[in-house]
Amino acid sequence: MTIRFLGKTLKNPLVLASGVLGNNKEILERVHASGCGLVTMKSIGFAPRDGHKNPTVIDLGHGMINAVGLPTPGYAHMEAEWEALETRDFPINASIYGGSVKEYQTVAKFVSAKNPDFIEINISCPNSDQHGMIFGVNEQSAFDVVAAVKQVIDLPLIAKLTPQAPDIAKIAKACEDAGADAICAINTAGPGMVIDIEAQMPVLAFKKGGLSGPMIKPIAIRCVYDIYREVSIPIIGLGGVTTGKDAVEMIMAGASLVGIGSGVRYRGMGIFNRVNQELDDWLTAHDTTIKDIRGAAHKKDAVHKHVPLEESPQ
Repeated sequence: MTIRFLGKTLKNPLVLASGVLGNNKEILERVHASGCGLVTMKSIGFAPRDGHKNPTVIDLGHGMINAVGLPTPGYAHMEAEWEALETRDFPINASIYGGSVKEYQTVAKFVSAKNPDFIEINISCPNSDQHGMIFGVNEQSAFDVVAAVKQVIDLPLIAKLTPQAPDIAKIAKACEDAGADAICAINTAGPGMVIDIEAQMPVLAFKKGGLSGPMIKPIAIRCVYDIYREVSIPIIGLGGVTTGKDAVEMIMAGASLVGIGSGVRYRGMGIFNRVNQELDDWLTAHDTTIKDIRGAAHKKDAVHKHVPLEESPQ
């Protein structure tokens, strides 16, 4: 089920979401071997950052709430990781973030020299006071940071968006106008809060956190649907996907690739092979292909703007 995405051939349309399994080559390699088409690294920031104190992740059963807080060694302190990744034989998507447009530029320029296949700018994190989402809820801010990063890299650029934007489709269009090559939607929803009624205090140390997992899938589907109607660049649909049928739904909303994050916790590393098989089984049972169902939910609406991606036969 190979697919062409921004000039690269991926073995399937599944993507590991950023922040799930770190930047260690052996772990990322294992993810790819487990059936993931594109592996996204944990977000890399400008300066060393510890993240928030524990507890940072709580399983709510129907999803998760987390406030990990974008921990990073800083872009200039990852030589061992980059050296190991030089010999990789799988595609990687390098996620970056910053506290200012200049920081995004600095990190992007440095990381691009390490030759990842794509760079993803995280302008969507809801559990940091100074980073991420502040750039993703305003069209001009989103345009400015994408345009600035585009000036200093020569790699395909993916903008990761937040569902907290007043109109996520307009943010996506601003990113496209600034030079983004693809959109990733969505990051965690929120921030939300869970209170321990016996301790009479918020459960998370940071108090508030981003929501992920099955409970946010309807939000993610709606966001991808809205974005698809507004832009002509491809979309990585992410949020609550744990099964092949979830992937079908995301593709019908308009996604070209489908991201999996919290699903790794629920179904283990084998989720990628399982979702691939479930997706393939569904396509076979319905005598169709990914290409044929992409954006299918829009067929009775106004004509959309997308140019089909190159794909191998399904």
